[in-house]
Amino acid sequence: MKIYFRYLILLIVIGSFASIIHGFTLEEDQAATAHKFIGAGTIGLFLVAMPLFLYNESKGKNMKDYMLTKENIDKMQENERKKTENQ
Repeated sequence: MKIYFRYLILLIVIGSFASIIHGFTLEEDQAATAHKFIGAGTIGLFLVAMPLFLYNESKGKNMKDYMLTKENIDKMQENERKKTENQ
């Protein structure tokens, strides 16, 4: 299932880039349509593909490990002391 989700995200990203590129290649007399293609591609990238990617990659990870808490600060300081002692 994870592989299919990854392909879905990749398909959305490629489609968004294609929409943006198509918007930039349109003639000047079709400016309104060009802006719509560019806007749709941008929305696809930042409001659809990026949240799906972040959800997919953060599944199963403990967010407490990535937060700056007192315990994590103490661990980092202890690691620094060990590194300086080994040199």
